[in-house]
Amino acid sequence: MLGRLLSKRSDKYGWSGDYSSWDKARAIAGGYDQQVILERTAGAMLKVKNNEAAYERDSVLFNKKEYPHALIAFLIYSATIRRAPLHILDFGGSLGTTYYQIREFLTAENCASWNIVEQEHYVHTGNRDFSDERLKFYSSIDDCMKDRAIDFVLLSSTVQYLEAPHVFLKELAERAFDFILFDRTAFNKDRQDRITLQRVPPEIYPASYPSWFFHEDFFLSHFSGRYKVVAEFPSYVDGESEMCIDGKHKGICKGFFLINSQKYA
Repeated sequence: MLGRLLSKRSDKYGWSGDYSSWDKARAIAGGYDQQVILERTAGAMLKVKNNEAAYERDSVLFNKKEYPHALIAFLIYSATIRRAPLHILDFGGSLGTTYYQIREFLTAENCASWNIVEQEHYVHTGNRDFSDERLKFYSSIDDCMKDRAIDFVLLSSTVQYLEAPHVFLKELAERAFDFILFDRTAFNKDRQDRITLQRVPPEIYPASYPSWFFHEDFFLSHFSGRYKVVAEFPSYVDGESEMCIDGKHKGICKGFFLINSQKYA
């Protein structure tokens, strides 16, 4: 929904600008840690949990699911070649958006646990209202790994909202997880990274925040020599195949599935 709304309303909402630094974009942005975002997301997710709606994305409720087919396929594939159910880390996974979206596919054969790393106020709400025998919330990757070893890392519409994404990506590669899947990640059609300001339509929630569009080759270079890029795939969200920056089709949202080539030939 967010991608579709922004693609149709790029004159006022969506992505704009080409900022020289994250700080300059953040100086005029509202940020992603606003309480209203958590409140609207939690209210929507409770309806999903109680089977009053099919699923939630960006606090918007849906009566019919849109499935991330690539994610489902590569989760099952990863469990198959590992020959064991996966401990999954969902970095920036909100209050369980993806977990509840695909939970009917998360069988005992392919999912041992689903662990979300989020901001502290999400972690508090998540563990209080949404955790179950498989779903847990943590404030950092290190905190999560104190409880269990992670096999599969999911990053869906997340990395572009980090202040220092390339530092994070380098550290992620060095952790040498077995499988990494990037989904709904924003890339720039020009040959450099670009920092934009994203304005969200108020009917979703009133917010704005800095957002990266990555240079694809540089993004993937962090994993060179450690991982094999097995597949790339488009976003499953309507409106994200072509993303407008300043009203022009300058971006694209897509994903990549990576396997640790030092563990799996």
